[in-house]
Amino acid sequence: MNRRTTMVILLTGVIALTSGCISRGAKELLGAATGGKGTSVALQGISAGTGLGAYNRFELGPITDDMNGRVPAGLFSALPREFAKELAVKKIPNIPGGKTLLIRGKVLHYEDASMVGHAFGPLEEVIARIEFVDKDTGKVIGTANCVGRTKESLNVGVGSKAQGLAKGIVGWIDKRYPDNRRTKKK
Repeated sequence: MNRRTTMVILLTGVIALTSGCISRGAKELLGAATGGKGTSVALQGISAGTGLGAYNRFELGPITDDMNGRVPAGLFSALPREFAKELAVKKIPNIPGGKTLLIRGKVLHYEDASMVGHAFGPLEEVIARIEFVDKDTGKVIGTANCVGRTKESLNVGVGSKAQGLAKGIVGWIDKRYPDNRRTKKK
């Protein structure tokens, strides 16, 4: 092989090896900016659309540990703050004294990233079975599995999983809340 061919092969190898690092670096920076991810899977109850139009208040009730004490207390203390932030981000009214939807549930699964997970891109998650209850009647109007997940090294930790879980819960509400009832930006 001549010198030019050797340099092309070497340069191609360096580009191939570093492109993975560059894309992971970009993913880490984006993840640090966006925080934990959240999603929900509806199990029963009202469908998407305007089903929650009568509610003006969304109250986070008890979310309990269904894992025999393995869920850190920090998740339960961070969740109300993150829940309130997500309601504001989605511009869903939360008016004291309004008709109230109570959100309660239990954590079914909680996972921290392992050392191996950090090497290949960490995956941390919390899964909770959430009930959405009309506070006046006590009737469960919907049930969903809500997931909070972190996939970036900069996002690991209880706070990011609480943020993701709040996004999952509020995402369920957002899909069922009428657009014309949202608060307007001032």
